[in-house]
Amino acid sequence: MSAVKVILLRAPGTNREEETAAAFEQAGAVTQLATINQMARASFRFTDYQILVFPGGFAYGDDLGAGMVLASELSLKLKSEIIPFIERGGLVLGICNGFQTLVKAGILPGPMSKGQTVTLTNNNSGRFECRWVYLTANPMSKCVFTQGIETIYVPIAHGEGKLVAPPDEIEKLDVALYYTDEHGQRQAGYPYNPNGSLNDIAGITDESGHIFGLMPHPEDHIIATHHPRWTRNEAAPSSLGSVIYQNAVNWVRNL
Repeated sequence: MSAVKVILLRAPGTNREEETAAAFEQAGAVTQLATINQMARASFRFTDYQILVFPGGFAYGDDLGAGMVLASELSLKLKSEIIPFIERGGLVLGICNGFQTLVKAGILPGPMSKGQTVTLTNNNSGRFECRWVYLTANPMSKCVFTQGIETIYVPIAHGEGKLVAPPDEIEKLDVALYYTDEHGQRQAGYPYNPNGSLNDIAGITDESGHIFGLMPHPEDHIIATHHPRWTRNEAAPSSLGSVIYQNAVNWVRNL
């Protein structure tokens, strides 16, 4: 097919959108940054893209809660565009603040018509956590983005990353990534699970596997020298977060 096209939505307070664009470009995609208002007035159209991304940051300062204002804007201004995009099989990725936005808009775990069923709340530590974490993929997940991953090593940077939900909702989630120790073992406690997320959940997908949200930042580890201990020869290629972006691009190419 022609070039894989990625649209990244940003708002005041968004950050790491350039790094996320670079990760997709490294994987061979063509990227475009756009604001909600540009999308709403059709300066760009979802139909021209195969992958929709909500980057990290603090959209609108998280003044009403992490991701809340952006989620409200999506519902008010872009719901009629996003739902068809999802229904035709487009890929959606939400990272950190983007994950918070997807959850609060009801896009994850979905469907959007059901509304919000899970949330991301304050870290158990009561403070902003900025550290590197090990993530192990669930081999049973349908998630397009995490296929073939074992354990990767990427940073987190958030104050509200603890995923919580009623027991019946937690059990229904398709968990794509878990917080683990360096050996891929769950229930390793803090700081391996940096926020106290229930069941060590770091990322989830919807029932199709096409929509993926995670709190860590894989775009911050796409080359070996991003690793904090690369000079000690600890930067194994298998630990790169870039595989998440490559998986998405490859999936679109193989349609």
